Amino acid sequence: MKLPFDLDLKDKVVVVTGGGGVLCGMFAKALGACGAKVAILDLNEDSAQKVADEINSGGGNAKGYCANVLKIDSLKEAREKIINDFGKCDILINGAGGNNPKGTTTKEYLFPEDLENAEDIKTFFDLDPEGISFVFNLNFLGTLLPTQVFAGDMAKRGKGNIINISSMNAFRPLTKIPAYSGAKAAVSNFTQWLAVHFAKVGIRVNAIAPGFFVTAQNKDLLFDKEGNPTPRTGKILAATPMGRFGEAEELIGTLLWLVNDDASSFVDGVVIPVDGGFAAYSGV
Repeated sequence: MKLPFDLDLKDKVVVVTGGGGVLCGMFAKALGACGAKVAILDLNEDSAQKVADEINSGGGNAKGYCANVLKIDSLKEAREKIINDFGKCDILINGAGGNNPKGTTTKEYLFPEDLENAEDIKTFFDLDPEGISFVFNLNFLGTLLPTQVFAGDMAKRGKGNIINISSMNAFRPLTKIPAYSGAKAAVSNFTQWLAVHFAKVGIRVNAIAPGFFVTAQNKDLLFDKEGNPTPRTGKILAATPMGRFGEAEELIGTLLWLVNDDASSFVDGVVIPVDGGFAAYSGV
């Protein structure tokens, strides 16, 4: 993997949740290329190990672990295995998250006629509370619980680094996905809270807020079965001044800067957009 700059993370133990996915898998590979020992956590252990195998084939040191970020016992079990394999966590990447159709409306706007024909669409009033809860928990509790499990060792050593994954949804909520937008806003707020709370024990906490990237979760929303852009893709690109989706590798520079205790030693409690100008564009 080509890195934007050299960073030596030899002897550092990195834990990446959601590491079997596109973006967090790339995070794991980048950190592995810097010499870190990378523990890749995912609900799908095969996906996690596939990323680990790719890191190891390039001369790195990584291993996949099955872990549910919503179950603290599962995380504690993974922590014990990681300590046995690599040692205690130095850097935690809270990347697990996602959306669910149960927390999504069919249309962007509610029109009067929709109230009469609600059987054909899912309006705000039809959202499943359990679906909303799942999305919120996956993103927010899925950040809080791993931090509880892995940051304790950092606090005892008086040094550590945590990077959460927020979203541009936290700055400007997107239509149709209120649960995901609200959850990512909570992650951003929690990042700031944690940064203050951990400041006296030497742990820095920051977040990356990606703009629009094509992942396994959103691909079907962005492209039809023939691979053509959907109308939603057209709206996204029209609102992104750079006029394209981001590439996963374009997050690496921000990631490595934040995990570098020399380069970003006084950076704490910030949420950094990597969005092709989306947050800066008013639409006119």
